[in-house]
Amino acid sequence: MSTPIITRPGFKALEAELDRLWRVERREVVQAVSEAAALGDRSENAEYIYGKKRLREIDRRIRYLQKRLPNLKVVDRVPDDTDKVYFAAYVEMECESQALERTLRLVGPDELDPSRGWISIDSPVARKLIGRRPGDVVRLPAGEDKGQLPWEIVDIRYQ
Repeated sequence: MSTPIITRPGFKALEAELDRLWRVERREVVQAVSEAAALGDRSENAEYIYGKKRLREIDRRIRYLQKRLPNLKVVDRVPDDTDKVYFAAYVEMECESQALERTLRLVGPDELDPSRGWISIDSPVARKLIGRRPGDVVRLPAGEDKGQLPWEIVDIRYQ
């Protein structure tokens, strides 16, 4: 089970997604499905078949969000010790042996965004970073069959 914590902007984004799915997308898809159904034979009607599939996907996501949102705990305060890595921290790291720099942010599982460097607080990498300070060295996986690399924590920021 994933940790039920989230940042305030992440919570608002999920609420907005639920609202958009319920009020906009679902209505549009229902309208498109009813128009496609009116054309006749539904067994070979691609618009109808795709529309029904999309409607199931939307309904599944709506049900998930309706169950998940009430259980989430919004964490919107900065920890007392900002020199340690905790939830919502931006962690700047560097790997001198490979001349690499990286910034990760520890967020709730519902806010993942690998393209921005946002990783789940439940991930193995995040678990290795929790409680660490600038100057600490953490060994992290380098990729498929490449072993682990030493990463030094350079800075920790909270917003």
